[in-house]
Amino acid sequence: MQLGLTHSYAGLPDRFHAALRPTPVRDPKLAIFNRPLAKSLGLDVDALECRAAGMLSGNDLPSDARPIAMAYAGHQFGNFVPSLGDGRAILLGELRDPNGMVRDLQLKGSGLTPYSRGGDGRAALGPMLREYLLSEAMHALGIPTTRSLAVVATGEPVLRERSLPGAVLTRVAASHVRVGTFQYFAARRDEDGLRRLLDFVVERHFPDARAAANPALAALQAVADRQAALLADWLRVGFIHGVMNTDNMALSGETIDYGPCAFLDAYHPDTVFSSIDHRGRYAYANQPSVAQWNLARFAETLLPVIDDDQARAAQRAGDIIEAFLENCEAQLLARLREKAGLGNAELEDGALLKQLLLTMQEHSADFTLTFRRLADAAEDNRLEVAGIESWLPAWRARLQRDPRPGTERAVAMRRANPSFIPRNHRVEAALQAASREGNLAPFEKLLAIVQRPYDDQPGAVAYQRAPEESERVLQTFCGT
Repeated sequence: MQLGLTHSYAGLPDRFHAALRPTPVRDPKLAIFNRPLAKSLGLDVDALECRAAGMLSGNDLPSDARPIAMAYAGHQFGNFVPSLGDGRAILLGELRDPNGMVRDLQLKGSGLTPYSRGGDGRAALGPMLREYLLSEAMHALGIPTTRSLAVVATGEPVLRERSLPGAVLTRVAASHVRVGTFQYFAARRDEDGLRRLLDFVVERHFPDARAAANPALAALQAVADRQAALLADWLRVGFIHGVMNTDNMALSGETIDYGPCAFLDAYHPDTVFSSIDHRGRYAYANQPSVAQWNLARFAETLLPVIDDDQARAAQRAGDIIEAFLENCEAQLLARLREKAGLGNAELEDGALLKQLLLTMQEHSADFTLTFRRLADAAEDNRLEVAGIESWLPAWRARLQRDPRPGTERAVAMRRANPSFIPRNHRVEAALQAASREGNLAPFEKLLAIVQRPYDDQPGAVAYQRAPEESERVLQTFCGT
């Protein structure tokens, strides 16, 4: 069976990747298949679903696949590792969807590669279902993200803290080029490799940069703009990535690698869930500054391409990096205005919204529910919102200067404020049922709910509420 795959990245020189086939698995069985995504990619949905267990486990690849593992480097929690790469993932090729967009098709958990660094190249069912669930939830929230086409159970155990059922995830991405991909070639002083990689990224993601006076500088600006928008989107829904290493920042501007990620329950800017983030480097409120740091590492790799005069190159790139936080803050302010129902902009809005967040922090108010209930209060002026009562009079006074009627404002606010997110305790319960009991029903129910995050779902009220103290998830894990 052919999928219509092309291979622009595999066509780059051998030092960019390693050609190899996935390691076969014992007894592949399809756990879940994303029919809407398959249809949007222009694939023969029924035929692919029928063949998915063998094909998307790596046992019986499409005949037009050209499987490779990609090389990259990266800063992991601030420490540079010059050689990382796809240690358990294999890129099958690229698909062009009916709208002309190119998408990578990658198997994750598909066996050993030259970049495995002592790992087993495999993945457990729970973390792969987690990535499927979280990436599809992010897509439904309207946030740029990689997508998940399928999860195939392998019929083989993987050994982590204990023996777990294995699985392979099929990931769909605009591309898998990361900041760390550029770092790989910069660390080797491979300027030709940097130029080839930049040409690939410009062609795939930023074609307008080709006509710029300085394509490398234009690409850096485009990457920075996309990351500012992405970070503002993460913050508006209370998302914490958890492991924002440079090898986990995709230049496409998509969210990638759903390891120890989580969503805020009670609002606090210093919230950390990741079990490996011991110092809070990637805490909720730190994410914009970390993104800026990562972008600075990207800019460093481009200096030889930006200008022969390295001081001038550093100055020009530095101007873009310096402006990043202001851009991110402006985008977040715009999103918070939408969440709070402020249809027009006023100079003091920033202070008003900052006070809202401080009030939420003081009272440990639930991030998602507070904003959703604020929409109800915009429609019915008599309603109070628990935890922020002291802030409401200033907000209502501000709304008097907004021209929209209350009902119209509330409708717009509900489009900006999800009612349902993948609550951490719900996610963990669903993954435990799937991994330990082989019961996918809780996972499928939760998936269906978070795929409609902005809708009122009367039958799913229990999935809307915050966790009880005994249900709270305090740590999340990578699953590698």
